[in-house]
Amino acid sequence: MTEITRDVIIVGAGAAGLTAANELKKAGLSVVVLEARDRVGGRLWTDVVDGAMLEIGGQWVSPDQEALKETIAELGLETFSRYREGDSVYIDAQGELTRFTGEIFPVAPATEKEMVRLIDKLDALVAEIDPDAPWAHPDAEELDRVSFEAWLEHETTDQEARDNIALFIAGAMLTKPAYAFSALQALLMAASAGSFTHLVDADYILDERVVGGLQQVPLLLAERLGADVFLEQPVNEVKRTDSGVTVVTDAGMTVHGRYVILAHAPILYPWIEFDPPLPRLKQQLHQHISMGFVIKVHAVYDRPFWRDKGLSGTAFSPYEISHEAYDNTNHGDRRGTLVGFVSDRNADDLFRVSAEERKHRILESLSHYFGEEAMHPEVYYESDWGAEEWTRGAYAASFDLGGLHRYGADLRTPVGPIHFACSDMAGAGYQHVDGAIRMGRLVADAILEEDRA
Repeated sequence: MTEITRDVIIVGAGAAGLTAANELKKAGLSVVVLEARDRVGGRLWTDVVDGAMLEIGGQWVSPDQEALKETIAELGLETFSRYREGDSVYIDAQGELTRFTGEIFPVAPATEKEMVRLIDKLDALVAEIDPDAPWAHPDAEELDRVSFEAWLEHETTDQEARDNIALFIAGAMLTKPAYAFSALQALLMAASAGSFTHLVDADYILDERVVGGLQQVPLLLAERLGADVFLEQPVNEVKRTDSGVTVVTDAGMTVHGRYVILAHAPILYPWIEFDPPLPRLKQQLHQHISMGFVIKVHAVYDRPFWRDKGLSGTAFSPYEISHEAYDNTNHGDRRGTLVGFVSDRNADDLFRVSAEERKHRILESLSHYFGEEAMHPEVYYESDWGAEEWTRGAYAASFDLGGLHRYGADLRTPVGPIHFACSDMAGAGYQHVDGAIRMGRLVADAILEEDRA
């Protein structure tokens, strides 16, 4: 039985929690970080599987992610550009493959015109959205009462245009069917990246990677905290006291503090016993958010064979099991790696079959893009964050229909000494590491300001 006292208790050793801990420690407050897993990083995880280094969690850095880029530079890490030379490929509803360059998929002229029109309209709406307060938009309630799928159906009768525009939000980002989240939630997703156009532009949103893996960011942040980070300490109780808060873990550790930061996915709050209970509004709020579901597929080959064919490794199709794929070859590696993504209903279906059948179907989908060689990787691995006990989905939590306008403003609101911070509640950088770092800084500033008052 261990009992300690700190100024601030941080629950969760992901980018948000570790950023907050470092900021608070630099300001002179004592901290402790309690992490349920046996590692730091949260949804950032770099591991070696069958001799191949794989980024099992988040990995990309885009030009607008200033907080992440500042942290990478400050930690002395190096980045490299994603391979993108050559043609991308697109497969239409009839299964026909077309090679192309640029951002717009090679569709019929009328469909292309509709896609461009929809992108322009979404960009105009996004320009009116404050990513930190999307509920403040004059039409927020109306936009939050209609699904993104229904919004698209209202805008155009062109099915392929609808499928492709939905892909950038539903499949690639929120990893939920387009009927399961609102148009307002879709606008927040785009606003968090600066524009809908940025989401369409893979060369922008998936620009760089960190040499050696992005998990080095939380690893190095944790290193600076030393013995103040405790692993395998799932928190099961948060009790408010006259002097602040007491936190108890499953492993028998008790920590007393003046403040606590819950720096993990909000869907995990119900696994904590709060004494007294969280306010009714908070409890209602947490029932209206859920994680998406995506399988991240890693396929490592003896060489990047697609490059020999003049292909960049970038592939898209809302009609394929793997709706997108990219060249994910590691810096300086002679082998070639493809990363593919299977989301929402396709992911559901694949977990109803055997592991062998799932692997076959996914590789078959990749072979539709890149040829028969894609069926024979040297290393194959599926990142299944839905099976991770302390995450339970990916990439992040989002609201159901009507939830963002109804509860979004209360997501970050502290409850006495209890503060909340993670990428799931970020504005800029929402559901990305950049957003986690921004939220870590924001909550640290809030505590410091409160502490000085």
